[in-house]
Amino acid sequence: MEEEFINPIDPKKVAENPGFLPYAHTVGGFVIKPMDKGRTKGLAIQAMQEQTNIQMQQIQQQIELLAKQARQLQKRVEISEMIYAADMNFKPIISHIYHLYLRKDESMLLSMISPEEWGRSGHKFKRFLATIKLLADHTWDILVEGEDE
Repeated sequence: MEEEFINPIDPKKVAENPGFLPYAHTVGGFVIKPMDKGRTKGLAIQAMQEQTNIQMQQIQQQIELLAKQARQLQKRVEISEMIYAADMNFKPIISHIYHLYLRKDESMLLSMISPEEWGRSGHKFKRFLATIKLLADHTWDILVEGEDE
């Protein structure tokens, strides 16, 4: 006669699928902690905001640089228009340095002579406006700004 096997483990304390338990079911198993979804999302949002703020600062710096370059270009155009309206008794050469003066009659003169080269008597103009250099695109780069009135 066969003896009936009696399982000493209480069936109420045994899981059918122990791998799906939210905790370790053996002594050697690792602890499985439930994820705090609110904290995880909060950290992800914080990281995203930090990264986008860095990118926004980079874009702001680029905008400021472009605005500065646009102002410099506008100033070059303005001085170029003044120079081309000025009297010049020579043909300007690219990459050479010239000097712009305002005469007493309010007309302008482009000269090869700098304010320091006029000698003891100095120049006979109302004002020295700028030391400039002709660029390859036929605009002028201001090297030294002249005196203000």
